[in-house]
Amino acid sequence: MPTRRELLASLSAAAAGALAGCAGGDGDSGDSGDGGDGGPSTPTEGGTGTPATGPGAGTPAFGEPTLVSSAFEAGEPIPAAYTCSGAGRSPPLSVSGVPTGAETLALVMDDPDAGARPYVHWLVWDVPADRTEWPAGIPDGERVEALGGAAQGTNSRGTVGYVGPCPPPADGAHTYRFTLYAMGSSLGLDPGAERSAVESAIAGTEYGVTTLAGTYDR
Repeated sequence: MPTRRELLASLSAAAAGALAGCAGGDGDSGDSGDGGDGGPSTPTEGGTGTPATGPGAGTPAFGEPTLVSSAFEAGEPIPAAYTCSGAGRSPPLSVSGVPTGAETLALVMDDPDAGARPYVHWLVWDVPADRTEWPAGIPDGERVEALGGAAQGTNSRGTVGYVGPCPPPADGAHTYRFTLYAMGSSLGLDPGAERSAVESAIAGTEYGVTTLAGTYDR
C-alpha cells in the first residue's frame, strides 16, 4: 500500500501536469493531532501561496557559520526526547565560526518533507552573536532570556516556540532542517512573527547561513 508521502508525490505530479507547465502543513500535515506536525486539530501554514524557500540570493553574505548538536549527528535521527514521542523539547545547539561583523543569530527549523509548503517547527531571531551555546528545552514564549532576550515566532501549529518532529507514522522518515543565519544587524521584528516576515527581514541584512539536518521516523 502506498505511503502518505508517495500519495502526496503522485497528487503533486498530477496537479503539475494539469497546469501544463503548479500544500500545506507538515506531512507532518496529516498527523493525528497529537501536538506534532499538523493535522485536523493542529493549525498549519496554510495551503496557498508560494512555498517558503528562505531569504533568497542577492543579499551580500558573510562567510558560513557552523551549527552542530550534541544530541544527534548531521543527517542522523533526532532522539525521541526532542519529538512528539518524548518530551518534545528543543535540542541543544552549538554555534561556531560566527563571521566577524555578525551581530545577531536567527534560526528557522522546518520539515521540507511535509508537502509543497514546509512545516515550520521553530523560529528564533535576535540572538546575540556571542550566544553560541543554546541549551536544550528552550521554553515557549515570546522572549528567551537564556538567549539574551531573543524573540520567538509562530510555528505551523499556531503557537510561539518550538514544536517537535511528529511525522505521520505511515510516511517514513522526514528530514528536519535547522537553518542558522548570522546577520550584521538585528531584525527588529516583534515576537510572534511568522516565517515569511522573518525571512523577509533577513533578506534585508548582510548574512551568512548554514544548515544542520536530522531525521525522524515514527
